[in-house]
Amino acid sequence: MIKFSTRIDSDADAGCTLTLPFESRQKARLHTFLDNGTEAGLFLPRGIVLRGGDKLQAETGEIIEIISADEDVSTVTSEDTLLLMRASYHLGNRHVPLEIKPAYIRFQFDHVLNEMLEHLNLCVSRESAPFEPESGAYSQHGHGHSHSHSHRHQQHTHE
Repeated sequence: MIKFSTRIDSDADAGCTLTLPFESRQKARLHTFLDNGTEAGLFLPRGIVLRGGDKLQAETGEIIEIISADEDVSTVTSEDTLLLMRASYHLGNRHVPLEIKPAYIRFQFDHVLNEMLEHLNLCVSRESAPFEPESGAYSQHGHGHSHSHSHRHQQHTHE
């Protein structure tokens, strides 16, 4: 088994690819098989989310490229930007991971959420496509860059 433990920022050519759905790209430890059938293990720092195009290097020097697998997703579109913003608000209140692009928002398929958005007069289509949700304001950014901020955040309480 080849052990991959380092994400690299490199233009180096990958010898192989590893296609994973979003759920698996969030795991620090994963037993898997590369797209060419080679047995592999991921041994990454906790909290890393792999994105399509990321590259990992094995202890023995091999480099692989991560491919985001097609998944069962809902893609929401509208000519009305305000409606897309409202949809993002409602989905965010339900802590639904969202991929947000200028022309659409996308989430893992859920028929109840689809119906809710259709009632808001949004166009919702179920499809098979890669899913690359936002990483979140307090998590590591998509490519492992950690930014420290010197200002303090106020703590908010809800009554």
